[in-house]
Amino acid sequence: MFRTERLTARLWEDGDEQRAYDIYSRWEVMRWLGARPRALESPTEVPALIARWRERSADPRYGVWALERHDSGEVVGSVLLVPLPDGDGRTEEGRVEVGWHLHPDSWGHGFATEAARGALAKGFAEGLTGIHAVVRPDNGPSAAVCRRLGMAPLGRTDRWYGVEMEAFLATRP
Repeated sequence: MFRTERLTARLWEDGDEQRAYDIYSRWEVMRWLGARPRALESPTEVPALIARWRERSADPRYGVWALERHDSGEVVGSVLLVPLPDGDGRTEEGRVEVGWHLHPDSWGHGFATEAARGALAKGFAEGLTGIHAVVRPDNGPSAAVCRRLGMAPLGRTDRWYGVEMEAFLATRP
């Protein structure tokens, strides 16, 4: 977990369930995520989702963290720093992904860039030398975040998640 100027990246908690559902039940958020995007259909799906995120956060180097605003305490979305799975769901040693998922009411405020910058700094402080981002080709806003972060474009690939994505790479300064 980590802090930035305006955000705290922390574990998702049971008290975050309503906001998690509000974020992950929206097609405008979910359409960009995973090999087979699917919006949550019921609040009853949220506890299992939070449990999976907590499992992915068991190794303190990695995680899927809630992004909480310092000024209001509101959760604006998630930032992740996790091993990157290949098309079969297996992870390659040393391949790590940074990503962000924000509620639409938090788009356009620089939170994605700020949170991703913090996740990159955490990863590099943990000894990583390169961190990837993978973005669906028509997701211009996320590609713009990658460019603002100074990530190098690697072109399109279907190596990860089994679908064609734009790949980017940040290297340790």
